[in-house]
Amino acid sequence: MNEATGFAHFMAQSDFVGKSLFLFLMLMSAVSWYYIITKNISQYLTKKRSQKFMDFFWNATSFDAVKHEITTHGITDPFSHLTSDALFAREHHARVGAAKLGEAGTVSEFLTRTMRKVIDEETTQMESGLTVLASVGSTAPFVGLFGTVWGVYHALVAIGTSGTASLDKIAGPVGEALIMTGLGLAVAIPAVLGYNALVRSNRVLQGRLDAFAYDLFAFLTTGEQVHTTGKATNVTPLRPSNDTVGH
Repeated sequence: MNEATGFAHFMAQSDFVGKSLFLFLMLMSAVSWYYIITKNISQYLTKKRSQKFMDFFWNATSFDAVKHEITTHGITDPFSHLTSDALFAREHHARVGAAKLGEAGTVSEFLTRTMRKVIDEETTQMESGLTVLASVGSTAPFVGLFGTVWGVYHALVAIGTSGTASLDKIAGPVGEALIMTGLGLAVAIPAVLGYNALVRSNRVLQGRLDAFAYDLFAFLTTGEQVHTTGKATNVTPLRPSNDTVGH
């Protein structure tokens, strides 16, 4: 009568190394799914909040209104973060000047450094956790393969010790050992797909942030299309008019 085979039998017959590899794969899977879920939720909220701020910004009547919006609701997305620091940098340089080495140069140079710093911070924040997903996606198959090799080795040693080499004695243990390779692939595939999706989404958001930074810099340094006189009749929306587009 054939002995029972399957995953449970394989784990029961595994030694400390085999069980440790299995637990390591389970840990890798849990960590990768944690980052996949949390990063997707974070990106969804960031996109939603960014779109809300951008809609307000381009329809604002003055930078004072933008400052009041940020002060009231706080910094909730990369675009409001960039706008807040850029406005503060311009006002600070105009008020204090180049009092420190970090503030040296013209207001345009100081503003450029400030905005670049914010973009770098936001990029680092968006890319956090992606290294873990990339590592899981690239190493999990090899961890599973090592588990398979280790299981096959012990199966062959056991067969050699017993002195019987029939097909049922070989196929069962070797087939069980291949379970570890399957587990490695099952852990790696979601990690790779999640990593690629998150990287693409980050690139799109970074591209939008860079484009917005260029527009914001132009408004702050080359004659903004905003008048802060406090009268609605003397205020122009921040969005460029259709007449100026393309010229």
